[in-house]
Amino acid sequence: MDLFDFLTSTRRPVAGVQALPAEELYERLLHLNRPAAPYRIIDGTPEHVDLIAEWKIVDAEWYELFAKAGISKVFRIFLKFDELKHHVRSLDREYGVAWRAGVPQLSIAASGFRGQKQSIEFGKAYAFTETLEPGVVYNYRFETREIKKPIQEAVTGSGWTYKGVTFGRL
Repeated sequence: MDLFDFLTSTRRPVAGVQALPAEELYERLLHLNRPAAPYRIIDGTPEHVDLIAEWKIVDAEWYELFAKAGISKVFRIFLKFDELKHHVRSLDREYGVAWRAGVPQLSIAASGFRGQKQSIEFGKAYAFTETLEPGVVYNYRFETREIKKPIQEAVTGSGWTYKGVTFGRL
């Protein structure tokens, strides 16, 4: 472990784990997608990267929860494979979100973030329920770790290093 691994979210494989081909790692990462997860992993070719992991903020099943929770930022992880070094370089980005009639519209925020980020957003709302009794109508918790951890485990389990980029190019 290097001195700055903690600050850059870098995770290394266990010694002796044979590195899988990039195509197999790509497929393993795409298999992390599941309907119950609040994130998705998509092809990153339009953004000139290999994959992008992001909150499902524009997914019809999830955007109502994000809107009710008042989430005002979209968190995305850009992943680029370095086949020679067996590194998956990652860069976190955050974008502002404006909600119009309960539908998300991505907007450019006056402030932005690029680098490595660890954050937790949570909340709970109380109101009258369907039985007209007061109670919790929604309870949420979104952690960047919820997206990062499964990706890091898939990468290191495949014999690759998950390398967080803080400064410089992806």
